[in-house]
Amino acid sequence: MTATSSNPFQHLVEPLDRADPAQRFYNLSQLGDPRYDRLPFSIRVLLESAVRNCDGFLVKSSDVESILNWKQTQTQSVEVPFRPARVILQDFTGVPAVVDFAAMRDAVMKLGGDPERINPVCPADLVIDHSIQVDFNRKSDSLQKNQDLEFDRNKERFQFLKWGSKAFRNMRIIPPGSGIIHQVNLEYLARVVFQQDGFFYPDSLVGTDSHTTMIDGLGVLGWGVGGIEAEAVMLGQPISMVLPEVVGYKLHGSPDKFITSTDIVLTVTKHLRQVGVVGKFVEFFGPGVAQLSIADRATIANMCPEYGATAAFFPVDDVSVQYLAQTGRDPEKLSFITKYLKAVSMFRDYNDTSQDPDFTQVVELDLGSVVPCCSGPKRPQDRIPVSDMKRDFEACLGAKQGFKGFQVDPERHTASVPFQFNGSEFWLSHGSVVIAAITSCTNTSNPSVMLGAGLLAKKAIECGLSVKPYIKTSLSPGSGVVTYYLKESGVMDYLSQLGFEVVGYGCMTCIGNSGPLPEPVVEAITQGDLVASGILSGNRNFEGRVHPNTRANYLASPLLVIAYAIAGTVRIDFQEEPIAVNSEGREVFLRDIWPTREEIQAVERAFVIPSMFKEVYQKIESVNERWNSLVAPADKLYTWDPQSTYIKSPPFFDGLTMKLHPPRSISDAYVLLNFGDSVTTDHISPAGNIARNSAAARYLTERGLTPRDYNSYGSRRGNDAIMARGTFANIRLLNKFLNKQAPQTVHLPSGETMDVFDAAQRYQQAGVPLIVLAGKEYGSGSSRDWAAKGPFLLGIKAVLAESYERIHRSNLVGMGVIPLEFLPGDSADGLGLTGRERYTVVIPEQLAPRMNVTVQLDTGKTFEVRMRFDTDVELVYFHHGGILNYMIRKMSEN
Repeated sequence: MTATSSNPFQHLVEPLDRADPAQRFYNLSQLGDPRYDRLPFSIRVLLESAVRNCDGFLVKSSDVESILNWKQTQTQSVEVPFRPARVILQDFTGVPAVVDFAAMRDAVMKLGGDPERINPVCPADLVIDHSIQVDFNRKSDSLQKNQDLEFDRNKERFQFLKWGSKAFRNMRIIPPGSGIIHQVNLEYLARVVFQQDGFFYPDSLVGTDSHTTMIDGLGVLGWGVGGIEAEAVMLGQPISMVLPEVVGYKLHGSPDKFITSTDIVLTVTKHLRQVGVVGKFVEFFGPGVAQLSIADRATIANMCPEYGATAAFFPVDDVSVQYLAQTGRDPEKLSFITKYLKAVSMFRDYNDTSQDPDFTQVVELDLGSVVPCCSGPKRPQDRIPVSDMKRDFEACLGAKQGFKGFQVDPERHTASVPFQFNGSEFWLSHGSVVIAAITSCTNTSNPSVMLGAGLLAKKAIECGLSVKPYIKTSLSPGSGVVTYYLKESGVMDYLSQLGFEVVGYGCMTCIGNSGPLPEPVVEAITQGDLVASGILSGNRNFEGRVHPNTRANYLASPLLVIAYAIAGTVRIDFQEEPIAVNSEGREVFLRDIWPTREEIQAVERAFVIPSMFKEVYQKIESVNERWNSLVAPADKLYTWDPQSTYIKSPPFFDGLTMKLHPPRSISDAYVLLNFGDSVTTDHISPAGNIARNSAAARYLTERGLTPRDYNSYGSRRGNDAIMARGTFANIRLLNKFLNKQAPQTVHLPSGETMDVFDAAQRYQQAGVPLIVLAGKEYGSGSSRDWAAKGPFLLGIKAVLAESYERIHRSNLVGMGVIPLEFLPGDSADGLGLTGRERYTVVIPEQLAPRMNVTVQLDTGKTFEVRMRFDTDVELVYFHHGGILNYMIRKMSEN
């Protein structure tokens, strides 16, 4: 969206260059309002969007005033609309979005509307990067084999996406094998400044992946939203958001020469978790920022969801423009990017304190205080200095089951199990590394840590070190550029010798597509009930996510991934113990092979050059021959195949009419599940492998599929029957109704323990509504719309939790599931709730944002809770039964 004749801010429009009066912009500096120069840079982006899109209907002059008055309104829950410039999706979330669009076209037609009105008006890019798995590794042909298998498994999904790219306008597909969504966004898709319809304006976006925030490191404001909300944005609906507080994060000092960007981001993650930034923007400033490369900044911005913020913004500066030049962007565009941003006071000099805006709160980090670290064993915010890893793991072994505990009996701490692999005997014990993966957009986009890993591998090989053959090693770069500079710099051969062969260009191990472990390894882990370890350069390490057989998973830099792979265990103190003894009997310490920042930067300057980016990206949309040869239908309405186990018309819109019904109270609901804190979207709707004894597996088996054809839950998100059965199917689910981890619950009327799906089915057959009880941070983790769609299909009417992760709360609203929140100081335990009561939630006819409602129990107890509809727009969606129902009715109007 750009200018309209009814825009009350037309007087701000002027040409950027007098020589080209047709190319214009809204000059916010001409507002003549002193409040503008005090706004955080991130809020200026929201303001520009409101000014440019002000039409008196979806965006009003009062919204512009609210944003200008940010300093006074930031803590008052003021609602403002935001129209991002574009939307980005990956295939795990993109397939269900296209399924929803196809089903919405059917629904609009049934209601007498024009189905082609269901069409993106906001540009959308869909990057296929989540489907490839590490089935093959350690061989030179692993990449080709994994890509072939990816296509064989997902051909039907890919054909469907190709249909979508033809049937819907404004939707571009980046084919499989191109790279990881956020790295492709950073290196290729990001504009920084849009030039469209004769106007310049800031690039901005929302994405259906929580790590969309990575682009904030380049000065492009973006964050993750639920797939449901993204679909509405694509159809022209602005995001309704509460004007956020902005925490200023001041960086100063210089990092030690042995520190990596991964160490910095894990330190920032823990620090900001302690500060408390959920629902807020974080904006970085201070002289320390100028010392960070764009790749370093992007690494920090990438893990924004792990510290809980909405966005983690680094305003554009000279380093940003240099990065655009380095990555092969058009020099002509670079000149207008700088000129435009300076004209609207959005170009930053981090050493100029006079540019520092007002912030809600300022916190600081001395980069000189950062030490090498990892995070784990179950959460990304649980940072551990590398010097404490051995002690911390051993403390976790015996600690009570929880985020930092495995509850292993003390007499079993030294247990070890022998096994045979490739004709040799090896031993596994608690802490043994069985997966070592250089993976994920967080780090593979950063040449400093990737080349650092290569230099460490080179030194390790030269010292005669190796990695045990049973450890599943892998390297999954975020784009072809990475492979290019690893090869050109000469370090790829050394990575290969240690087992880190390129296995694919995609998310892979970080999303849970780690593939199978060798059977002897699995048997040894199972026999000894061992706490085996995964070490990965990713951003998520929640229980059950990386691999079912790695109960301890640590996030680390690519350099440390290789180091722990060589050591073979996380129970090592690198300062005191040798990483290994080479074939000559010489002890080699980690410090002997660790490269300095200066060494790494010298190689980076020589080998990371613009021509690489140009060569890789100029053919990105056409290089995949199998994608090019895929044949897809050209019909505007999709022809559903009733036999398909991948793509199925969802039941969300069955029976939908134009008539609205008033909201009704939830009466005598049973609790389906009773949770503690930090239940993640991986617990609610896992993305990884489908267990052979699960409800989803039974469904697939009944349709003639064998386990090798199950694929993953993530790849099956176009089929609601499988995803409903996969809801709460995580094997590490900890439900208070049981005394063990299992994807099960107790059917309260009968007292039987059964799979969650089976229990929900029995309740639905009896016509009984359901709720979920939970503690703090319910729905943390990935922006997974099926974590709301699945519970909706199970008959869950509301969730009652102590607090919510932002995106998941929004997804629940989008599906018409009520997010209820205990009042401050209250909790299930504090109120004496067992979860075995029956719950009535009294919903009044007149609703207001964040209002309190009454909960009545069959025991006679009553208490108040907060209904977390945070804006008037969210209440409109609720009255319609969800955001997609609202859009269908809107698009069906004459």
